[in-house]
Amino acid sequence: MSTEPSPKFEPFIPAAAKIPEFTVRALLTGTLLGIVFGASSLYLVLKVGLTVSASIPVAVISLALFRGWAKAGGRDATILEHNITQTAGSAGESIAFGLGVTMPAILILGFDLELTRVLLVAVLGGLLGILMMIPLRRALIVKQHGQLKYPEGTACAAVLKAGADEVSRAAASPSAQAEMAAAEAAGLGKSPGARIIFTGFGIGLLYKTLNVAFRGWKDIPEKVFGAPLKNGSVGAEISPELVGVGYIIGPYIGGLMAAGGALSYLVLIPMISFFGQGTTVPIAPGAVPISEMGIGEIRGAYILYIGAGCVAAGGLVSLVQALPTIWHGLQGGLRDLGFARNGAAQETPRTDRDLSLKFVGIGILVLLGAIMLAPSLHMNLLGALLIVAFGFLFVTVSSRLTGEIGSTSNPISGMTIATLLFTCLIFLLVGWTGGTHYVTALSIGGIVCIASSNGGTTSQDLKTGFLVGGTPKLQQYAILAGALASAVLLGPILMRLNESATVYVPAAQVAPAGLRTEVARLEARESLHGPQARTDAATYYAWHKTDETGGPAGKYLVNDRGEAVWLVDPGINGTHTTRPDGTEVRKFDAPKATLVSYIIKGILNQELPWALVLFGAMITVTVQLSFVPALAFAVGVYLPLSASLPICIGGMIRWAVDAWMRKKPVYAKMDRETFNAECDKSPGVMLASGYIAGGAIAGIVIAFLAGVTDKFDAAVAKWAAAHNPFYAGPHADLLSLIPYGLLCGFLYFVAKEKFLAPARK
Repeated sequence: MSTEPSPKFEPFIPAAAKIPEFTVRALLTGTLLGIVFGASSLYLVLKVGLTVSASIPVAVISLALFRGWAKAGGRDATILEHNITQTAGSAGESIAFGLGVTMPAILILGFDLELTRVLLVAVLGGLLGILMMIPLRRALIVKQHGQLKYPEGTACAAVLKAGADEVSRAAASPSAQAEMAAAEAAGLGKSPGARIIFTGFGIGLLYKTLNVAFRGWKDIPEKVFGAPLKNGSVGAEISPELVGVGYIIGPYIGGLMAAGGALSYLVLIPMISFFGQGTTVPIAPGAVPISEMGIGEIRGAYILYIGAGCVAAGGLVSLVQALPTIWHGLQGGLRDLGFARNGAAQETPRTDRDLSLKFVGIGILVLLGAIMLAPSLHMNLLGALLIVAFGFLFVTVSSRLTGEIGSTSNPISGMTIATLLFTCLIFLLVGWTGGTHYVTALSIGGIVCIASSNGGTTSQDLKTGFLVGGTPKLQQYAILAGALASAVLLGPILMRLNESATVYVPAAQVAPAGLRTEVARLEARESLHGPQARTDAATYYAWHKTDETGGPAGKYLVNDRGEAVWLVDPGINGTHTTRPDGTEVRKFDAPKATLVSYIIKGILNQELPWALVLFGAMITVTVQLSFVPALAFAVGVYLPLSASLPICIGGMIRWAVDAWMRKKPVYAKMDRETFNAECDKSPGVMLASGYIAGGAIAGIVIAFLAGVTDKFDAAVAKWAAAHNPFYAGPHADLLSLIPYGLLCGFLYFVAKEKFLAPARK
């Protein structure tokens, strides 16, 4: 790829113009919105392993909030203030992705989710990614303008331009004013329709609350088949956030994910059930004969390992496909550092001022020192060196890939897998296979994952700033502040989501013969959390059992006599979905975190059922040989079909709307990139973003209230089971599709501008 400077570019607000930019209200608004969208992204990544970019929704909400403030007598915000808001607000989503991909693996590996560990990984990874990206800005954003597109950043700039206030329009360059006039004449200069996002947020919040908290209708209608397709099933989690994700990512990826789910639930599970129907003894890693297993047991014992193999192979395939770009990225990164040093020494205009390389260098050294000294990370010198090496490599690659294919398609998962594979192999060679080295390897992977993800997000934000005429240095301050705030708050949210779905299983239920251990070697003591704490307020010793002798491995709570009383089944990736009182609990599958744990444990302890993992890898190879992108399909194999099918439904709604839009004269002559940019700020995407935020925030609030509202929940569940045909009974599965159909229908008609049509200028 050429690195010759692009032709002279004039931003929307020229460098000589002076209008408000880095204001307290812009920074605070962006930080708060970043926390909200970061929380909803964390909820999504724990459920389905996906997130969507938050920049455009944050920009649109910013426009609405400050426009409303202006109508109330205050001052409207300038386009540069909105740019600061979307910059600060975008950091939460990328940090949430990295946290959700890596940190829950701690639970699966048998350790506790310590708050200090989660906070450190989030903060250190987020800040490190931003600092490593700053020296690359001039080469990636400035020199290669016109070559690296940064689609989400470009679309976000278009949203900000469309909603520019009068002060910004008056200060705009002559070419920008001509561009606005041409866009309005073509019918494209329309308001981004912020009320659509708020409407979607309200609907998503209300729908999820009525559905889950008040048991208004069954949340996962399903059909289980009998012979000859015994244990085959079709189901869908009819939630607003999943249909919103599907609409945003589109029909192709959504269809691939549903296809992977169909392979698991309509082929693999029935096939295992068919061939195992005559078994009388367990087949490892299953604990009971297949003939006695239901759908959930077969999935937990066999399909999860096959799915993990699929995702691992898919991540590696995506990484191999990106190797040419990785090589160019590494070469470019080294060139860019030299370019940045030369450029920084010259007097630069406002629109080309970065944080100094001295600030960046000292910041990186301070972060690495904190990584080394933090006891909860169990880090050593080799680990710190690996973070520097992989961090620089993958931040550079992520920034460049984001410019080429966008953040949604950026293979951060593949980079994380590669980091973990190489790290674990190095650890294995030097003989580091003990339990604490699990934490070290995971901390390395988590920090590099978050740094890579945030590097790409920072690139998108700086591209938006480049197009609208923002000051890079001020944007860099904003995203550092937004990342720090999101990182600090997302850790406790992750902890609470896990606790809300944790089930304390009586030890006698999983180990009838009883389990005992020596109390003298145990130190940590803790009590139960959540609803079950009301019936047992005792304090126990925590015992992390690592073998399968006498009972399953896992965390147990042990009394003073050394007797195991409770098995602690975590809310993230746990297997027990019913509490002793009969209350049903919805677990978080965290597909990519499970894969991370399998890689670490499989390499360091060589304890994986490799045959099943290889079966999954071969499925991915077969799909890839069919010239089908395998990673999305592989994620579908791992996820429950109930999670991937609603994403496909949202994608099909997007397909129908895009086909309708293409018939309109204003869109018919557009090239694909321009058409996609217009679609990214369309009413359908705005409403889908609102669905995601509203549904996810409702889910988080409901989870946080677990244990406080348990009596109310029990009463509502009892009433609904007896009197609500939408929730229980022979027709509940079909009846529950009525409110879901209304939800999807509203999205379709809003996307076609039949309802809530944005006002045209």
